[in-house]
Amino acid sequence: MLRIIPAMLVMIVCCSFAYAQNTRLLVSDDAKTTNHTTKIKGKTVRYSATVGTQPVWDAEGNTTASLFYTYYQRTDVKDNASRPLLISFNGGPGSASVWMHIAYTGPKVLNVDSEGYPLQPYGVKTNPHSVLDVADIVFVNPVNTGFSRVIADKNGKMPSKDAQKKAFFGVNADIKYLAEWISTFVSRNNRWRSPKYLIGESYGTTRVSGLALELQNRQWMYLNGVILVSPTDIGIDRKGPVKAANRLPYFAATAWYHHALPESLQNKDLYTLLDEVETFTINQYLPAIAKGGFIPQAEKQSVAEKVASYSGLSVEEVLGSNLTVDTSYFWKALLREREQTVGRLDSRYLGIDKQNVGSRPDYYAELTSWLHSFTPAINYYLRDELGYKTDVKYNMFGPVRPWDRTNNNTGENLRQAMAQNPYLNVMIQAGYYDGATNYFDAKYTMWQLDPSGKMSSRLSFKGYESGHMMYLRAPDLDAANQDIREFIKASLPANNVAAKY
Repeated sequence: MLRIIPAMLVMIVCCSFAYAQNTRLLVSDDAKTTNHTTKIKGKTVRYSATVGTQPVWDAEGNTTASLFYTYYQRTDVKDNASRPLLISFNGGPGSASVWMHIAYTGPKVLNVDSEGYPLQPYGVKTNPHSVLDVADIVFVNPVNTGFSRVIADKNGKMPSKDAQKKAFFGVNADIKYLAEWISTFVSRNNRWRSPKYLIGESYGTTRVSGLALELQNRQWMYLNGVILVSPTDIGIDRKGPVKAANRLPYFAATAWYHHALPESLQNKDLYTLLDEVETFTINQYLPAIAKGGFIPQAEKQSVAEKVASYSGLSVEEVLGSNLTVDTSYFWKALLREREQTVGRLDSRYLGIDKQNVGSRPDYYAELTSWLHSFTPAINYYLRDELGYKTDVKYNMFGPVRPWDRTNNNTGENLRQAMAQNPYLNVMIQAGYYDGATNYFDAKYTMWQLDPSGKMSSRLSFKGYESGHMMYLRAPDLDAANQDIREFIKASLPANNVAAKY
C-alpha cells in the first residue's frame, strides 16, 4: 500500500517534533497497477492504470522531488514498439494534470451535463471518446501540483524558496527537470522505440514547446507530434496593437453566443461571422490601432462603429477605450443590461456581481463551476477507483510562484525542433469562447511559429464551439479527441519512410 511517511522517520530523534508533525512527504518512488476494461468508439479496450511516484534527481543523484503520475497502457497490444505514447501536461503554471486527465483524453470523464456544468453525485464515468484506443497516455504532475512534492534532503531539511525556484519554478527550470524525468520514465517503461507525442494545455503549451527541443537535444529523444491546447504565446511577441486587435474575433464569438449582436450579424452562421471579423481585424482594425492618436477622426469613428457592431458593445465604449477594449471590461460590460457577467476561460458561463457598475467581474463563473466538479471527482477517482491511498492534499493549483518567466524562447525552440526533425508535426486546438488564451491569438501564434512557411504543411489548427477546456462540451469532447486520433495516425510515417527532407 502506498503511504505518506514523515520526512526520514529514522531521523525523528534528531529532528524537531514540530518538523515531523507538520511535514507530509510521499514515498518518492512507488507505484500501484490495476487492470480495467472499457469501450471506446464502441469497441472493447483492455488497459492497465498505474498510479505512482517517480523521483527527480539533482546532478549528484540526490532525490530533490517526487512527481506523481498516472499511466494508462493498453494491455491487449502485444508489441509497444509501434504503439504511440502520449505524455500529457496541464498548465497554470501550478496546475495539476487533473483537467485533461479526467475530462479529455483519459478513459474516464467527469460526471457533468452535456455543456460541462456540475452534476451530483460527483464522480467520473466512462469516456467513449478517449484516445487510449490509439495511444498509451501518461499524465504528469509537475512539482507541487497534484500529489507531487519537493523532497527534504537526507538531513530532513527542505530547500530554501530560492533554491526551489531555481530548480523547479521557472520556464527553463521546469523544462529541464521534466525532460530528465520523461527520459527516466521512458527507460523504465521500455518505450524508447515507441512514437512519442506531447500534449499541453494553456501554460502546458509553453512547457511542451520547450520540451520538444530539450528532449531532442539533451535527451536525444525525438517526437512525432506536439499538441497545443488553448496555447499561450509560447514566447512569440504579440503585444501592443496585435494583442488588442486579436481580441475582436473572440469578442464577436462570445457576443454571438449570447445573442448580443445586431440582428444582421446575429443571423449569420458563427463560422461565416468569424471569417468576416477576422478579415476586418487583419486588414482594417490592426492598422487603425497602430496609428494611435494620429488616426484620422473619420477613420476612427468608422472603425469604432464596426468594432462595436462585432463586439456587442456601444460605439461610446469603443471610442472611450481608444479602440482597444480590455477583456476584463468586456466580461463585465457585454451583458450589463441583463445584470450578468461572462466567464474568462469560457465565456458561455454566466455570473452575477454585487454591483452592475465596474470594469471587471467579481469572480470567474467558469472556474468556480469547474472546481465544483473536478476537485471531488479527482480525489474520489484516484483514491477509490485506482486505490491510491494518501493523506496528502491533491493540489489543484499548487504553490509555485513567483514563476521565473525570463528567457522564454519556447516557440522558437519548437520551431527549431521541427526544423531538425522532419517527422515532427504540431496541432493547435482552441475554443472560440476562450477569453484567456483566445483562438485568434492561437492562430497568430501558428502563423508566426514558422515565418518562412517552409513547415506550414506540418502545422494545423482546430477550433471548437466552447472555451479553454473545449472538451467539457459533449460534442467537442468527441470532435477534439477524434482530431487527436487523426493527428496521431497521420503523423505516423509509413514503413520505410525515412526522416529526411
